[in-house]
Amino acid sequence: MKILFTGGGTGGHIFPIIAIAREIRKIYQGKNLKFFYIGPKDDFASIWLSQEGIKIKMVQAGKIRRYLDWKSFLQNLVDLFIKIPIGIFQSFVYIFFLGPDLILSKGGFGSIPGVLAGWLLRVPIFLHESDISPGVANRFLSRFSLKVFVSFPKTEHFKISKIILVGNPIRREILKGSREEAQEIFKLSGEKPVILILGGSQGAQRINDKILEILSELLKDFEIIHQAGQKNFKEVRAEAKVVVPKDLEANYHVFPFFHEHELKQAYWIADLIVSRAGSGSIFEIAAVGKPAILIPLPEAAQNHQVKNAYSYVQKGAGLVLEEANFTPRFFLEKLKYLFSHPEVLEKMVRAAKDFSKPMAAKEIAQHLIDYLTK
Repeated sequence: MKILFTGGGTGGHIFPIIAIAREIRKIYQGKNLKFFYIGPKDDFASIWLSQEGIKIKMVQAGKIRRYLDWKSFLQNLVDLFIKIPIGIFQSFVYIFFLGPDLILSKGGFGSIPGVLAGWLLRVPIFLHESDISPGVANRFLSRFSLKVFVSFPKTEHFKISKIILVGNPIRREILKGSREEAQEIFKLSGEKPVILILGGSQGAQRINDKILEILSELLKDFEIIHQAGQKNFKEVRAEAKVVVPKDLEANYHVFPFFHEHELKQAYWIADLIVSRAGSGSIFEIAAVGKPAILIPLPEAAQNHQVKNAYSYVQKGAGLVLEEANFTPRFFLEKLKYLFSHPEVLEKMVRAAKDFSKPMAAKEIAQHLIDYLTK
């Protein structure tokens, strides 16, 4: 059994693929099971997928930029008439000789070559959409898909007859932390509430900057575990050393990126999570049942992070703080209010658990295996 994955290459695409592959392995015990991935050149995807035994093929891929300037116009022409056609040809040759039994696309422009080539070769195609408002690529690719797995109940634009509501696949391994290990990894004192700050797989520069403005005040009342991003880590760490008093330094724990073992311990020990509003982050936060403050990325295509965030919090699972309102003082006051009202935090915990769909990856895996073995 050969299953080919494809996607755009970001953490929001790669981690769900990993989660689904792990669940397929658990369900299907046949020795002939093999996983493959086709997508744009990306070090992040290469490292994480190869660790899971998924064979990788990189192809050319383009994107459509919606900025109104000559540079974007010319880049769009190059991508549309050179990169994407080359990627489709590369994918066609690869898929022709590989002969996969099906293709599961996580979407994004990076998946267009693989899906179109697979469709031309009559390979069954399934699509997963993470967000309420699908991007242009997934709307286009849905017409070539047998079924579209969706994360949110009111996902836009797809045909109802194709939709299967499952949630966003998460790695179930991140649900198994322990307080003792978390305290050891992060060197926590255990004397103050713990705030976990996440900026996505690449970090979030603007969130980092706002946190640094009030970091010394935050650390008087809280311990902070901060994932600052690979690119921003050294700068954030250096600035923190300048602004944080010596007696509070032990309360600040900054990391460039969390590997799976670190992430599950961070989730376990956190009393509240501050995060962007990508679907992957939302469904992980819900699965671990933690209160959240979501800060949607305003530049996200189709405004999907804002829509994701408000859909998640509508029953009380957290708060949305849009960037226009994300001022350091206002954020600090929100934190102090929440921790002085434990009943509000408890309501968030209950709502998060009600929203969560921790078995999404298993459900998708079962659908795919059922299709191939029927």
